[in-house]
Amino acid sequence: MDFSKLFKHAPDNMVVISPDFKIVTATDAYLRTTMRRLEDVVGLHLLLEAYPDKNYSFEENPVRKSIAKVLETKQVDYMDLVHYHIARPAAEGGGYYESYWEASHTPVLDDAGNVEFVIQKTTDVTERELAKQAHQESENKFRIMTDTVPQLIYMVNPDGQVSYVNEKWTRYTGLSFEEATTSPEGFLSIIHPEDKELLLSRAKDSFTNNAEFQVEVRLRDKNGNYRWFVKKCSPVINAEGKVARWVGSATDIHSTKQMVQELLESNEQMALLSDQVHAALQRAESERKTLVNMIMNAPAIFCTFKGPEHRFDLINPYYQALFPDRELQGKTVQEAIPEAVEQGFVALLDNVYSTGTPFSANEILFQRKRQDTGAVEDVYLTLNYQPVYGENMTVIGILVFGYEITEHVKLRESLQQES
Repeated sequence: MDFSKLFKHAPDNMVVISPDFKIVTATDAYLRTTMRRLEDVVGLHLLLEAYPDKNYSFEENPVRKSIAKVLETKQVDYMDLVHYHIARPAAEGGGYYESYWEASHTPVLDDAGNVEFVIQKTTDVTERELAKQAHQESENKFRIMTDTVPQLIYMVNPDGQVSYVNEKWTRYTGLSFEEATTSPEGFLSIIHPEDKELLLSRAKDSFTNNAEFQVEVRLRDKNGNYRWFVKKCSPVINAEGKVARWVGSATDIHSTKQMVQELLESNEQMALLSDQVHAALQRAESERKTLVNMIMNAPAIFCTFKGPEHRFDLINPYYQALFPDRELQGKTVQEAIPEAVEQGFVALLDNVYSTGTPFSANEILFQRKRQDTGAVEDVYLTLNYQPVYGENMTVIGILVFGYEITEHVKLRESLQQES
């Protein structure tokens, strides 16, 4: 049997070297991988002539150290992952190409028990390592992105197990990443006991129907205090049309909730915020100033419209910031925001004014047109239109309040695109 022929056609990358590091022979697979011909490398020093690495001196070369260990111990040596720069033949353009290898060195002993040859067996794992690096880079970008947004971000596997929480989540709750992800009890432990059943019910329905859900709950901070949050959780669908994971966020609305509660408590005869504002304006200028100050400093979008033409009356900075290039005060919605007419928002206001029926919407898209450039910008809002009543329970205006959630929607869409 011709063993040299068997060795030549072996499917593995193998090269035989002498104790002085000279190449004796190699498999065809090895020669193809390293882009060499056997006649060009036989007799050459493996590391100094055939395959030098520009980043290692001969003494520091990890391959030399492994072979030296085999010569000393006469035992097989398995190398750690090697990051190697292989010289490219001149016919292939010269220079070096970056590669990653897993390698072993096996001694071949003569009759006297001395090392006669060393067989190097290598596996090119460059593609695998580059894929791991790309995945790690993607994960790092994801963590940077989720750690810079103001929300508490988390991810849940299809089986309901929490797999990720961002830094703001751990910083707020005082729980570690491991405590949040090792068991459902750890993640749910920060939910207020009175809110937990509602959250679990909404989550169950959402998981069953593969649909987004939203709920307001109280979350405990690291000091044991509870604050109100809006929790939203959306499914991320993979290429097969199945849910790959759930991405959730929790936005702090505690200050807004407190403000609303204070307004409700200031007038026990009124059940709605719009009624409180109107009653306060009628009762006394001092109370009006107090309520106006609350609205003007509330971390949410607030404004009031007067009359059936919806003329701007009270506008807080958060609402004005939606239209920084426009004068709103005293104008009708149609005059100040003509695109609102085109997109059906004025029709919604007309209906609230004529019927007294409130209107609310989550993640409603408004396409804002820049006055200076004419460019159209997508803005996502959570809106509530509440009728304001006068004497005899007649509608005299509309109270608008809500939140801009454009960044939240864009973050969710970005995460869905990356999955």
